[in-house]
Amino acid sequence: MGRDVPALVFTREDRRRYRAKMQTDLEVLARMLSESSFESERPRVGLEIELNLVDDRGLPAMRNTDVLRAIADPAWSSELGRFNLEIDIPPRELTTGGPGAWEQTIRDALNHAEDRAAAVGAHLIMVGILPTLDEADVSESALSGDPRYRLLNEQIFAARGEDLRIRVDGVERLSTYADTITPEAACTSTQFHLQVAPKEFADYWNAAQAIAGVQIALAANSPFLFGRELWRETRIPLFEQATDTRPEEIKAQGVRPRVWFGERWITSVFDLFEENVRYFPALLPLCDDEDPQQALDSGGFPQLGELTLHNGTIYRWNRPVYAVTESGPHLRIENRVLPAGPTVADIIANGAFYYGLTRALVDEDRPIWTRMSFSVAEENLHTAARDGIDARLYWPGTGEVPVTELVLRRLLPLAHRGLELAGMDAAWREPLLGIVEQRCVTARNGALWQAETVHHLEKAGVSDRREALRQMTTTYMDYMHMNAPAHTWPVD
Repeated sequence: MGRDVPALVFTREDRRRYRAKMQTDLEVLARMLSESSFESERPRVGLEIELNLVDDRGLPAMRNTDVLRAIADPAWSSELGRFNLEIDIPPRELTTGGPGAWEQTIRDALNHAEDRAAAVGAHLIMVGILPTLDEADVSESALSGDPRYRLLNEQIFAARGEDLRIRVDGVERLSTYADTITPEAACTSTQFHLQVAPKEFADYWNAAQAIAGVQIALAANSPFLFGRELWRETRIPLFEQATDTRPEEIKAQGVRPRVWFGERWITSVFDLFEENVRYFPALLPLCDDEDPQQALDSGGFPQLGELTLHNGTIYRWNRPVYAVTESGPHLRIENRVLPAGPTVADIIANGAFYYGLTRALVDEDRPIWTRMSFSVAEENLHTAARDGIDARLYWPGTGEVPVTELVLRRLLPLAHRGLELAGMDAAWREPLLGIVEQRCVTARNGALWQAETVHHLEKAGVSDRREALRQMTTTYMDYMHMNAPAHTWPVD
């Protein structure tokens, strides 16, 4: 969905041609997989961070066009809402540089953007859901100006035929309706990319699915939405509901949602792209002029434009990515479960845990996905989103245990081992995974700090919830810039 698309009205012929082109793309992908036509010698990692824009008081600032113009850097782009931005950090090999090199690259980019944004009256904040966001802030007027977002909005509501219902029962309850997909813009995430060889893709994807619940529990950072305290990672149920193309009757028939955990362990990346084509109608049936079979026959690398565009409108929590660069085509996993923030230090620690743990699980003699049912992995994800760092999750060999105990006793040693296998020495591993360790020891993360701070303010006499959220947000931004991990933030 990163590409530009025109404003169009789609015909039945458009949809027929698109279906045929996707089938051709699938056949070409299968041929490429069988011929090992992929770059995999120098696997890389990458990172995207979605951010919110606020004014001096911590309230949403609908200024992304102005801020992008001020930043003037192609690494930055718009997102769904006018109060959103995204930065694409250049890909790198995991062990490039030394301890802190990746973190410094990210901090430099964010600090530069913050300086430019401040010059036009806005500020950047990394948080899963902006706490000061109100329902009035996610009307149709809040959609970014890029035509692709309005087109996507039109197609989702054409498929639904009715308004979206958003309901989350958590600490408090939210029940509302939306006539645009703009509530999705409330969900800002950190997306870790991992390039893998085709023969290893299934193992890494399965491992990423198995640990998704653990990731969310440790890093939850979205406890508030529209003034209500809901789940610790409210971003998960909100995103699932805000892009749902299914009216209630279609849900009852068992039609799959477009925000999808999946339903089975896989044996090849082809399984995922084939599911996309089999289960999901096209939202944006735009065909390009490429003949992928001819491109491959002539020694080139096909873009598979229809298949990749369709893949961008299916929101798996671990999404397969096919891309072509100057060095050729490659495959990667886009890990989409984590919220943005709270700090760059927290984000890098989350990345180290994810990359290390998946590597170690793939290396095990008895893979985790042969000992855990897929449905349990999905249940872990939603339990973790609801309860955050207080969640109890299932893990083979231990049963249902507190996630902090599971990580400290079983998963952190595995993450250390995985990073060591990847070539990262102890001087680098210890500080990164030490942040995850201390989160578990203290049982504190961004979501808990946000909730406790709001409660503290309310007990101290701030009787208006929205004012308490505003004050908490401005304090959050102060700590965010200090870059001390969130488990160390005081509540005062």
